[in-house]
Amino acid sequence: MPEIDRDPASRPDPDALLALAEKGGRGKLTVFLGAAPGVGKTYAMLMRAQRLKEEGADIVIGLVETHGRSETAALLEGLEVLPRREVAHGGRTLHEFDLDAALARHPRIIVVDELAHTNFGESRHPKRYQDIEELVDAGIDVWTALNIQHLESLSDIVAQIAGVPVRERIPDTVLNRADEVLLVDLPPAELIDRLKEGKVYLPDSAKRAVDNFFRLGNLTALRELALRRTADRVDDQMVDYLKQNAIEGPWPASERLLVCIGPDPLSEKVVRTASRLASGLNADWIVVSVERADREAADGEAMRQLDETFRLAEQLGAETRRIIGSDFVEEILKLARRENATQIVIGARRHRFPLNLFRASLPDALAKRVSGIGIHLVTGKIEPVARTRRRSKQLLPEGLERALAIAGGTVGLATVLGLLIEQFIILQNISLLYLLAVLASAVYAGYFAALAAALFSVVAYNFFFIEPVNTFTVAEPHEVFALFVFLAAAALAGGLASRIREQAKTARNRATATQALYDFSRKLSGTANADDVLWAAVTQMQSTLRRNAVMLLPEDGDIALRAAWPPDTELTVSDMIAARWAFEKKEAAGNDTGTLPNSPFQFRPLMSPQGVVGVCGFLQEDSPLEINEERALAAILDQTAIAVDRARLSRESLDQAAQLEGEKFRAALLSSLSHDLTTPLATIGSAVISLRQLGEGTPKDAREDLLKSIEEESGRLTRFVTNLLDMNRIEAGTINARRDRVDVAEVVHDAVERARKYFPGRVFETSIALGLPAMRGDGVLLGQVLFNLLDNANRFGGDEPVSIYARREGDEVVLSVTDLGKGIAPADLEHVFDKFFRKGKPDGRSLGTGLGLTISRSFVEAMGGRIKAESPALRRRGTRISMRFPAAEAELSN
Repeated sequence: MPEIDRDPASRPDPDALLALAEKGGRGKLTVFLGAAPGVGKTYAMLMRAQRLKEEGADIVIGLVETHGRSETAALLEGLEVLPRREVAHGGRTLHEFDLDAALARHPRIIVVDELAHTNFGESRHPKRYQDIEELVDAGIDVWTALNIQHLESLSDIVAQIAGVPVRERIPDTVLNRADEVLLVDLPPAELIDRLKEGKVYLPDSAKRAVDNFFRLGNLTALRELALRRTADRVDDQMVDYLKQNAIEGPWPASERLLVCIGPDPLSEKVVRTASRLASGLNADWIVVSVERADREAADGEAMRQLDETFRLAEQLGAETRRIIGSDFVEEILKLARRENATQIVIGARRHRFPLNLFRASLPDALAKRVSGIGIHLVTGKIEPVARTRRRSKQLLPEGLERALAIAGGTVGLATVLGLLIEQFIILQNISLLYLLAVLASAVYAGYFAALAAALFSVVAYNFFFIEPVNTFTVAEPHEVFALFVFLAAAALAGGLASRIREQAKTARNRATATQALYDFSRKLSGTANADDVLWAAVTQMQSTLRRNAVMLLPEDGDIALRAAWPPDTELTVSDMIAARWAFEKKEAAGNDTGTLPNSPFQFRPLMSPQGVVGVCGFLQEDSPLEINEERALAAILDQTAIAVDRARLSRESLDQAAQLEGEKFRAALLSSLSHDLTTPLATIGSAVISLRQLGEGTPKDAREDLLKSIEEESGRLTRFVTNLLDMNRIEAGTINARRDRVDVAEVVHDAVERARKYFPGRVFETSIALGLPAMRGDGVLLGQVLFNLLDNANRFGGDEPVSIYARREGDEVVLSVTDLGKGIAPADLEHVFDKFFRKGKPDGRSLGTGLGLTISRSFVEAMGGRIKAESPALRRRGTRISMRFPAAEAELSN
């Protein structure tokens, strides 16, 4: 949709001022731009650096590539050169720009050559232009050099010209943000001579360059690109200066066209003529239409023509604007001055007699008030049939019978009231009743009814109230004058009332449409799922357009119907072909288009900044949308495309988060494997080697210690592998916990004995309540849980004894394992059961895999229990992990 320009005030442009403010505190970027290597960009930088050095400026050389050119290398003498950073790449040692050293030195000016260079090795940024941006953000002025072929927007053109692809590229925004662009130019013939003389490349490389890239035609084309790009940048800077300082243009440094159109067939010819003119002048152009506030009251077909003209202008590369105002000439001239337009292109139609006597045309009015701007008139001939049809529409509006009926009824009612009043009192201003009738007709039926009521009122007032009554004769001359004055006043009042009625109607329609779009946007803002977005869109379209609507999204290399309203709406084979065309070609297809018009549906692509995200279809059946429906549809489609794109990005974000989480788990698992497998294996291997080397000569105590180490480390490996297998069973969902009666005391005793065997230096204390009931569960899983908790307490519980308690609380059996170590930080309590969570520094003990508590929680929940960690446990220290299971007797009673 064209931009609506509602701010006619002449003041500095806010965006330009904001861009200027953002440069405060930043350094300045100066780019030495050339058409090709060898034109002298680095030489020019160093010459300028030497001059500033002589003046006492703080300038250093961050990086300069001399490419073996002796005259360039000579200019480095006397300048401070920062040392380069060494990086390894492809088996070689390369020297890269040291960004950190430059930031630490923080000179006033730094020279960093080759803006488009790609960094190697472990660099902070992948591209050198990003290094330079960081320097500029730090307040350092930077000088750099760039060849025109490295601009992203020109890389394909350069590849076509030179026949070789451009690998090093930078975004155009980098050059656009430069504070100064200096063109370093050299005629192509002179550059080729320098190349042949070996002043650009070594002889072998120079010969290949002349045969391939450095040809006269190539260099001439590149030179033109560099000149044009520099001119465009300078022109942008001039426009920014005008906007920042509220200076009214034009300053005709380069051509800019302002094209004025309206809702008429001639406007299409105006746009096409302006496109050819802009192309010939290589100029930017803006297409504008000035519309009144009550424009919705205009002819719907004319407004459709205006929208089609705007679409044509956008296809031809123009910027489009809509301006709301009443003084067309003033609005056009304000926009022309604000945009620094140098020429105005406008259509000129010939006004027939007698209209040309009373009203000047828009081009004539512009010509009288314009200064310093050229005006191009595009003439055309409107077909008489079309003009006659339009005039008939204006003279015989829709609802003519209703308008005449309302006018006659209100005038008749006023006449009856006037005759009744005269039965009781004679009034001199009885004509005010007819003025009231005119106003009522205007309010209820529009201007035509008001004009008819004014004429009817004159006739009725003359016949019934002006002497001699009951005749159309006027006896007194002043009555004739009063009659005409009344007619003029009634027509004027009726026109004003009718205009207010139309504006109120327009305001109501706009408010309704705005509220509907606001409600729709609020509904979309709270919707993150693509299907919900599509269903909201089709219901909104159906309620707005009163037509069947469908939405299709890409799926498995094709597009598929995802939402429709009414839900039973189906698409035929020809409908799907039209939908695919709209999706692939990014243009409308189906009914009332040039592609597959036999389909009853019209399909339009849903365009987002990322491209086509889907297709919308609505039932057309040769009944085109009205202009207001067209605009409402465009707004709905724009919001739907953004919402669908947002839903896609949200889904991709979740997928990436899941992948990152998986990578995190894999990294933690590999870390655990590297430690918990390598350490025991190394210990076992060392013990075995010692036993083998010493053989029978090994002292008995040493032999026992080595065998004990092998036994302990083998146990660690067994527990580690068991945990991994248990974790695999948990994630695969293959844990089938049994529901047997379990003697808790027996399970606790077995787990403690097993722990004492593995951890002989640890003291374990047990306390089992008398009469402790059995629980329903799996004894094997419960034993594994208790052992995992004891293992955890052994690692993190310090040297104090570990206590195991079992008791009954109501209908539950409670088991707890308590240690008196340093405890767990409150922030970590909710994470201790997460996979691979390992915290703390146990004295001389391994941190473990971080799976033991995770497995314990899964086993407890599989048996229908709950597990909880508390810290501190006793005397403001330690950790208690408690488990609760339903007692077997409680299950039976239930």
